[in-house]
Amino acid sequence: MTKDLTSSTLSRQNILNNNYALEQIESNLSLGGIYWHDEALFTKTQVAEILEIDERTIDRYLESNKEELSKNGYRILKGKELKDFKNYVDDIDVVDIAKAPSLGVFSFRTVLNIAMLVTESEKAKAIRSKILDIVIDVMAQKSGGHTKYINQRDEAYLPSAYKEYSYRKEFTDALDNYLQADKWKYGKYTNKIYEVIFLENAAEYKKILDLKEKDKIRETMYAEVLNAISSFEHGLAVEMQQEFERLGRKLTTTELETLIQKASQNPYLLPHISDARAKMASRDLCFRDALHHKLESYIQSVPQGDFDKFLGETSKSLEERLSDPETLDVLKRLKDR
Repeated sequence: MTKDLTSSTLSRQNILNNNYALEQIESNLSLGGIYWHDEALFTKTQVAEILEIDERTIDRYLESNKEELSKNGYRILKGKELKDFKNYVDDIDVVDIAKAPSLGVFSFRTVLNIAMLVTESEKAKAIRSKILDIVIDVMAQKSGGHTKYINQRDEAYLPSAYKEYSYRKEFTDALDNYLQADKWKYGKYTNKIYEVIFLENAAEYKKILDLKEKDKIRETMYAEVLNAISSFEHGLAVEMQQEFERLGRKLTTTELETLIQKASQNPYLLPHISDARAKMASRDLCFRDALHHKLESYIQSVPQGDFDKFLGETSKSLEERLSDPETLDVLKRLKDR
């Protein structure tokens, strides 16, 4: 998947949704603008001057990328809003727009968006380079320099990990109690569940995330992925017990694989599986620069809420969470359930 900002809508949006990076980029670039209602706005003339291009070039990009640019802050002022803006601009004598019946204005995000699109400008190219450098620096700073375990900064991670551990024990007990002897059963059926949930086995997952041999896979998984695995493991353990009781004997490997195949099509599980795939594929590409090829069709831009979740004030390292009394209370309730 391309990471060229001029051709990748996904890469552009992942940057524009990252308010922590945008704050640093705005401070670093100092593009100016007209501050109105606590927001920097730019006219088409100003954007053309910043990027050192003709205004007609701006018009072409507005026409060909209208939906994306509108989503990221481009708008047209009319009526009373335009009148108020004209009065404000006239007062500070920025530009003569007195006769304009409407006026297109660009937010700071939109200016960055245009700079990521324009291929005719060396200035835009330099801005793109600066943007990428700042994004890398902010991600490293906010994550403590370790994106391998960025999933653990989510406040939902620990409760999900604890529940998954409980359901994992339930599943491995079911393998012991209800399946005919199978020497490699734990690894074998763990891989089958992984392949159902996110289409990769353990070895493939480790390679994509560049994990070491000693790294524990589930410690790198997002809460939503752990929840999907927990649901699958719990449901499969229950069905194994039911089949064991119905048959009056332990299940064969073929019978267990039939149950797994049936569970993979369970309409109650499918939304959780689809969500887990989208979260894993999208976040890993954005935060870990890791591409899950088999999940490429599930990749989406990462929403602003995810940047808050993993980089914001509510995000904490695992060590910080384990020292948080509220988190410990949650884990205690889970233990006593």
